[in-house]
Amino acid sequence: MIGVRADSSEHAVIAEFFELFKTPWEFYREGQSYNVLLSTGNQNPEGGSAKLVLLYAGRKVLFDSQKKIGIASRKSNCVLAYKGTRVPIYGDCIAFQEKGAGLLVDEESHRSAINRQQDSGRTVMRIGYDLFGEIRTLLTVGQPVAYAAIPTLDLHIALMRDLIVASGVSLIEVPPVPDGYSFIACLTHDVDHPSIRRHKADHTALGFLYRAVFASTGNFLRGRLPLSTLLTNWAAAFKLPFVHVGLAKDFWRGFVGRYLEVEKGLSSTFFVIPFENDPGRTPDGPAPSFRASRYGADDIADLLQQMSEAGCEVGLHGIDAWCDSARAHEELKEIGRIIGAATAGVRMHWLYYDQLSPAVLEQAGAVYDSTSGYRETVGYRAGTTQVFKPLRAARLLELPLHAMDTALFYPAYLGLSSHQAKGLLDRMVGNMVELGGCMTTNWHDRSLAPERMWGACYRELIAELKERKAWFATAGQATSWFQKRRAVKFGSGDAGPHGASLGAALAPEDALPGLRLRVHNVQESSKLGTRGQVGYLDIVFDESVDSRTLCGVGK
Repeated sequence: MIGVRADSSEHAVIAEFFELFKTPWEFYREGQSYNVLLSTGNQNPEGGSAKLVLLYAGRKVLFDSQKKIGIASRKSNCVLAYKGTRVPIYGDCIAFQEKGAGLLVDEESHRSAINRQQDSGRTVMRIGYDLFGEIRTLLTVGQPVAYAAIPTLDLHIALMRDLIVASGVSLIEVPPVPDGYSFIACLTHDVDHPSIRRHKADHTALGFLYRAVFASTGNFLRGRLPLSTLLTNWAAAFKLPFVHVGLAKDFWRGFVGRYLEVEKGLSSTFFVIPFENDPGRTPDGPAPSFRASRYGADDIADLLQQMSEAGCEVGLHGIDAWCDSARAHEELKEIGRIIGAATAGVRMHWLYYDQLSPAVLEQAGAVYDSTSGYRETVGYRAGTTQVFKPLRAARLLELPLHAMDTALFYPAYLGLSSHQAKGLLDRMVGNMVELGGCMTTNWHDRSLAPERMWGACYRELIAELKERKAWFATAGQATSWFQKRRAVKFGSGDAGPHGASLGAALAPEDALPGLRLRVHNVQESSKLGTRGQVGYLDIVFDESVDSRTLCGVGK
């Protein structure tokens, strides 16, 4: 059990941090015994019989003066090196006098950002940044594009885990990994342009012609496009007038069938715009007219029915839902009316979003949002692979968007070739295998059709996800699994020497994969006859796991 001493202003952030690092903890209680004491700032690091104390602060504190700890530097917005990985720090950070190899060092000075003290028979690890200030920044402001590729929040969890396990303290956690799988894969599609016939001489039609003819030719000459794709794009451009007069098939409208064929029974989520010709609002006033869609959900009711019959999920691709709860309710209701069922999830058109959006969407009845991501790159805006609860929400969960096709391929953004994009996505899949969580991708409705033709990369990504043993889930299923994990409650420290009394809403009938209980520093595992792995033991988490079994682990 971890006891946490912190200012009351940090309590909401701390509670969310320990939903992501799902391990036994509580706010510090006088007289209670803890394996680990976590203290922040000038909070008293005294903690009774705690074997390990973790003291986080990005400035000099009273403990530093008492123990005469030498501080070499203090700065903001630095980068630390942790086990070969970069960890950006967005607030203040101090480095200590120690220089040389260490678990966590300043990238520039190579001085350690951790100071180790032995004090009255216990180990005190003094870590030189404000942990919960960093978590607050990640869950609200998010990371700049420069550090998008780094799952920073998850690395903060990994560092804390390493410090605890290395001290010899037994640690249990419920990792963000569904039982029987390596991680979760969530395939999503924003439906922006389901029919090219609806676009006459507007910017979408003209952009299509430019990219199909001129940009495709240039990419072919540079070796970035195969001849077959070039000819397909030229043919589509030639057919466009015939599409408008009804003499040729609308090559954008068949997107549902194309995705069902590529995904072959893997349920995905389609986010659909509710109303035609409504550009909505920006934070500064009316949005530009070209943000308005040339379709409304009612115009593709037959396609929505096709999605639902195939087991796919239909969500809201919101217009003003991010800033107006009345409009959010109206938009959700419109999608629900057409599909004949309540709509649980939202992703905002153009990824419009601010820190108030979670509360606005929740008030309108949304269960989850999947807007937190980047338009211009791929990566971890909130620094995590996991579903999380925004700090301004009471119940609504955020399913982060990690990789979007337009960010990968558009010249104004990353401008990658299919081969380069596949390499980048493979590295992200590797992060998922290591950290768990949910990899959420967005391939737009028209991205398998001319002129984009981004299907080859998408097929290779799906094959890689299958190879790496992902559980393919709709956005709603993924958030439901994380809600199931969040429902796990650890007992108080009174339950036993390891705080291992557990209670959870396990709901085995919910058809979601099960949970795992991971035990670190296990020494006695004969009663836990399950899969063993190097460094820890994974136990299938069900009603058969009880506190009596767990309290015998790692004594």
